[in-house]
Amino acid sequence: MDSSALQALMSPPDLTACRKILCVQPHPDDNEVGMGAIIASFAARGCEIHYVTVTNGDLGALDPALSHEEIAAIRARELEDAGRHLGVSVFHSLGHGDGTLDSIPTLAAELAEVIRTVQPDAVFCPDPWLTYEAHHDHVITGKATAQAFLSSGLPLYPRGTSTKPWQPSAIGFYFTAQPNTVIEAASFFERKFEAMAMHASQFNAEILAMYRFYFGQKGKQLAADRGFEWGEGLKVLSPLHLHCFVDASLI
Repeated sequence: MDSSALQALMSPPDLTACRKILCVQPHPDDNEVGMGAIIASFAARGCEIHYVTVTNGDLGALDPALSHEEIAAIRARELEDAGRHLGVSVFHSLGHGDGTLDSIPTLAAELAEVIRTVQPDAVFCPDPWLTYEAHHDHVITGKATAQAFLSSGLPLYPRGTSTKPWQPSAIGFYFTAQPNTVIEAASFFERKFEAMAMHASQFNAEILAMYRFYFGQKGKQLAADRGFEWGEGLKVLSPLHLHCFVDASLI
């Protein structure tokens, strides 16, 4: 193996050629918070965007008078409004109760069926290896998505499947402390926050202002050495990087 092959092996996959992506979120607002500007930028260049939402978010509301059923209904409406504002075309929902996720293999099988049906070029989800991540739904969803991404190209996975194998070329983890790819998205910063504001059951003006300041500063920091104004970061890996690859953290 020559040096160019080794360099390619140790580089993250290129996302610029993606024509269809699948964004997996544990709750109905995570895609907007984690990579909303990236989603809008992909949509603007003609990429087909699919969302899959794992839980119905029925534990998350600022109003204590709402029932679980009412919260879930509100969040379903907010999810679609916010996603469409960013340019999302298709919405998939697994319908699990908020806070009920407990099996990585079971959820991975569900997500693999979505991947094999949608046939995206790349898959995105929260980074389950984020240090101090305390929300179990995020950890389970991230690891299950990684498992589904790795295995969806196998003919017999998941067991009993009737869908055809499909192997996306890349997985991008958002909410990551180890980004290896930063997408220039300054022109979509406002659209990201407009979409976040559509989750009115989750974010009041004070919370949105805090996020605006934090992500504004973080995006400038990520872009500082890359010659542009603002961006969002991802940890992007290939299928090869996700199994028995001891240098994955270095990519």
